[in-house]
Amino acid sequence: MNNGVTAMKTFFSRMSIAMLFAFVATSASAAVSADEIARLGKDLTPLGAQRAGNAAGTIPEWKGGITSPPAGYKVGDHHPDPYSGDKPLFTITRANLDKHRAKLSAGLQKMLELYPTLRLPVYPTRRSAAVPQRIYDATRRVAATAKLAAGGNGVTGAVIGIPFPIPQNGAQVIWNHLLRYRGEAASRVIGQAAVTRSGDYTLVRLEDAYVTRYSLPGMTEAKLDNRMILFRQKVAAPARLAGRILLAYETINQVAEPRHAWVYNPGQRRVRRAPNVAYDNPGTAADGLRTSDQFDMFNGALDRYDWKLLGKREMYVPYNSYRLHSDKITFADVLKPLHVNPEYLRYELHRVWVVEATLKEGARHIYKKRRFYVDEDSWMILLADIYDNRDQLWRVSEGHVVNYYEKPLLGYTLEVHTDLQAGRYLALGLNNEYPMNVFSSTFSERDFNPSALRRMGRR
Repeated sequence: MNNGVTAMKTFFSRMSIAMLFAFVATSASAAVSADEIARLGKDLTPLGAQRAGNAAGTIPEWKGGITSPPAGYKVGDHHPDPYSGDKPLFTITRANLDKHRAKLSAGLQKMLELYPTLRLPVYPTRRSAAVPQRIYDATRRVAATAKLAAGGNGVTGAVIGIPFPIPQNGAQVIWNHLLRYRGEAASRVIGQAAVTRSGDYTLVRLEDAYVTRYSLPGMTEAKLDNRMILFRQKVAAPARLAGRILLAYETINQVAEPRHAWVYNPGQRRVRRAPNVAYDNPGTAADGLRTSDQFDMFNGALDRYDWKLLGKREMYVPYNSYRLHSDKITFADVLKPLHVNPEYLRYELHRVWVVEATLKEGARHIYKKRRFYVDEDSWMILLADIYDNRDQLWRVSEGHVVNYYEKPLLGYTLEVHTDLQAGRYLALGLNNEYPMNVFSSTFSERDFNPSALRRMGRR
């Protein structure tokens, strides 16, 4: 009898725990209320940021961002700095670091401690982020229907807009980054440099093209067919690496279907499936300084980490990096030993969502923990602190952004991935000496299939 009572108590105890977990999981993925959605475009911006400035007046009100180019700008130009008259409010160095630690990521603090030549000029905050009106309209629509798929490894009920403008958990914030507006389609030529401790590097020229199917006008969930982005990248230089072409289909429901990827090998003149283009496999021609899932600050599946939303903070982050973007400087001007040239850096005080990713028990990745700092105005990851399996801070990622006026949208002009333990860094996205990105919707899906890789490889 006593054994039976004990068994029943154990059963109901376990049942209660299971129900609790089910409730938490359901609540975390539940759609936001109509009252909350009504705040979009009012006290919240159309993408969900706080419209008002802060109490100290150091973060201004969002007034729409940059929605049209400055006078004299032509499509195809490098984007001139609309804030060229701004002067730094102050500069953070190792000497005054303690005064500013509260608003700096652990990674930037460590870089300042290690590198006496590094300085972070802090400028007035300019909330320049903007996207087309149709993205704002779609965000309001999908906010009522978007849900996370099982385990947070996908999104359902959303297309075109930011799915979770009022996020309830860390996975939702990261999905907002993955599904942010990047234009309908684009091509670009960029440089990648793995800089040694002494400042030496070999420039890798990459030719990228993509179609953001998720954001195409008139797109529906049915037409999306679980393919949110089509991406192609060709290595054009140096000669020893030239000719390799990567093709990837990024899926929106990664539970139902993982990423598809193919690689054209110029030596073999063959196209092969490439299941290893994901997670912690080495990034293309990056000399081991970044993983596949560090491209675009973070990409790919979420399934190897637990994602915790730590809240929102005011922090100094790279922003409006037009000096770094300028075609009036060279790659050699930017790339210096240990870190990029501080002369061209710009940091501002912005509110960011802080999300911590912790490796799941039994999962494999070279990064045990990652902390992401996500811009409230654009949903772009601006900073990431990355820890190794000894819980030591290993790498620091920075996403330097500008407003691409012709769309408009906020996009990276340079990603910098710094390896603190090796004293090296990878600069990805260098474009000072190359033609500017071309935002175009003239690509056909025929340009993004394995046969297209073969055709490109023969040319």
